[in-house]
Amino acid sequence: MNRPGARAVGARPAVSAIDRGGAADPFGAVLDAARRAGVRLRRNEPLASHTTMRVGGPADLLAAPADVATLVALARGARTAGVPLTVMGRGSNVIVADAGVRGLVVLSRAQGWRIEDDRLTADAGLPLARAATLAQRAGLSGLEFGLAIPGTVGGAVWANAGAHGVDIAAVLESVTVLQADGVEVEEPAQALALSYRDSRLKRSADLILTATFRLRPTDPASIKARLDEIRNWRREHQPLSQPSAGSVFRNPPGDSAGRLIDECGLKGTRVGGAAISEKHANFIVNESDATASDVRRLAERAKKAVAVLFGIDLVYEVQFIGDWSGWERAAGPG
Repeated sequence: MNRPGARAVGARPAVSAIDRGGAADPFGAVLDAARRAGVRLRRNEPLASHTTMRVGGPADLLAAPADVATLVALARGARTAGVPLTVMGRGSNVIVADAGVRGLVVLSRAQGWRIEDDRLTADAGLPLARAATLAQRAGLSGLEFGLAIPGTVGGAVWANAGAHGVDIAAVLESVTVLQADGVEVEEPAQALALSYRDSRLKRSADLILTATFRLRPTDPASIKARLDEIRNWRREHQPLSQPSAGSVFRNPPGDSAGRLIDECGLKGTRVGGAAISEKHANFIVNESDATASDVRRLAERAKKAVAVLFGIDLVYEVQFIGDWSGWERAAGPG
């Protein structure tokens, strides 16, 4: 696979097991694993700059491995030491709590890929939009919808992401995962119980390492035309110029979450620095130094309004991760 070189993240000086750690350090084993793998870590790293919503408190430890082998080494080290492990891609589709995330947060930056015949195999950290353009250049169709999804291959498989009437289940052939016991296994797509914005991976400790997609040979020019169409649609209908986590709610059967929230008259509604987008009501945008609690309070307001007016219980598409204990009290009234 083509693999980019390792790189550090953020602006503050990184620390490694050589600089910190030891027998009394609760993260000593993780720091040692990082040293052996040649990856550098950060302590108390604010996660707001690592999410598309631009909110969230610090991670106890943060790493950004640039290849699958390093990701595996860190995951095994954390699990062996009993340190909580959270893996993120580009930080889309998540709202990180203001209190942050305990344990080790891994930003998957493994972006290797290869194309063989009609199959594209990609590391979990490869942006799905990038996978779509790589497939187009190779004359392979089926991943065009990925241009509308701001996340990575791993996140898209985990959530069975989709757009424009197509989802991951339509093109996924297999995945390689790291099981809770540290063993790497390949599984066919049929074993993942893929359904609307869901998979069994959401309820397991399996960590996605790579995914293989089976695509269709097609004229590259026609694929490019479809990509341009999707790109233009996004510009017209989504608030791409403002920080957001993407669609907040899943669409209920036969309807649109955005339409329902709009019918409640909530476009433009604000809580703190967060607002329901004037462009698309299923997007909450960070207009001015919003907190994670602002975003969640606003989402709960929209959810309650739709339930009262339409009797529909919207299901979250975004994931609330980290320490949310006491967030309602901390947010105050409103």
